[in-house]
Amino acid sequence: MLGKENSRSYQEFNDDDNEDTQSPGFFDDATEDLNSDEPTDRVSQEDDIRENSPPIRFSKACLKNFFTVVLIFIYLLLTGVAVFLAYQTISDFLERFHHPVMSVTYKEVDSFSPPGIALYPGKAQLLSCRHHYHDYIPPLVDPGKHQEGDCVINDVTYFGPFTNETEKRALVVRGPSDVRNKELIFMQFSLNETEEDFSAISYMLFANFSDLTESANKSDFMRDCESNYSMWTFSGGFRTWVKMSLVRTSGKNNEAVEFRQESAVVKFNDKRPASEKNNELFFAVFEWRDPFMQDIRLIVTANPWNSVAILCGVFMALFKAANFAKLTIQWIIRMRKRHLRNKARELNQIN
Repeated sequence: MLGKENSRSYQEFNDDDNEDTQSPGFFDDATEDLNSDEPTDRVSQEDDIRENSPPIRFSKACLKNFFTVVLIFIYLLLTGVAVFLAYQTISDFLERFHHPVMSVTYKEVDSFSPPGIALYPGKAQLLSCRHHYHDYIPPLVDPGKHQEGDCVINDVTYFGPFTNETEKRALVVRGPSDVRNKELIFMQFSLNETEEDFSAISYMLFANFSDLTESANKSDFMRDCESNYSMWTFSGGFRTWVKMSLVRTSGKNNEAVEFRQESAVVKFNDKRPASEKNNELFFAVFEWRDPFMQDIRLIVTANPWNSVAILCGVFMALFKAANFAKLTIQWIIRMRKRHLRNKARELNQIN
């Protein structure tokens, strides 16, 4: 009895083990477990890749956006420089156009046109007027007395331009012309009585003596000369040596002639008897300083073609900058749309 029971229990145990080990569902469950482990590993790897990839993409996008902003800033800076350059070019052109510079040239000549020397002696008398050459004046003979002269003189009376009621008398002398031989004119005046505190004779210079002789109305001509030219004086008891130089100034619309002069004064040693010293003597010498005529011209240094070329370059740079900004903005919009599309795709895959 006891042996049978033991054998039967052993057989039942073996049957239970055989049922567990040899059941068809046992290997299927193991196979399913193996198959179920592979997707979990793949998902975990993809999660790791996804966790690692977004920072890299984010860093690249940040760098691209940073360099894009830097480029836009550089081109905006260049655009500002181009606009400032255009403004500066236009301002410089207008400044040079309204303020021309002065160009001075010297022209050498053999002779000048004889100028007109207008003398206003008043109560003084012209004693002599002679031409000399080579800076040589012979010693005076009988000073204070009339002597022969060889000057061409016109006597003109007219009413002054500033005081119409005052009549003026001018002795207009034909000036020297031969500058190579240093031609000069030596004049001597005598004044017997004067009520003035200071005695002097005024004179005026104008460009061409022929303008007076060819004018229809000499009085009007002298009036116009007095209103346009300056007056100078030389004193009694001295020899005043006047060296003239001619300056022509060419403006935008007209041309003007101006005389510049240098004068040297030497005291006259009066050796006359005491009875003749009551008559005060005046001596004047007129000569050209050098054979050079100064020509002054107003020149507009603003070059319109140079300004146009600079402005064309500036506008071309502005056009290129605007075109680059347009392409950059389009690229930013395209990259933004691509980023949003990729992000939506990733969200759809996760869902």
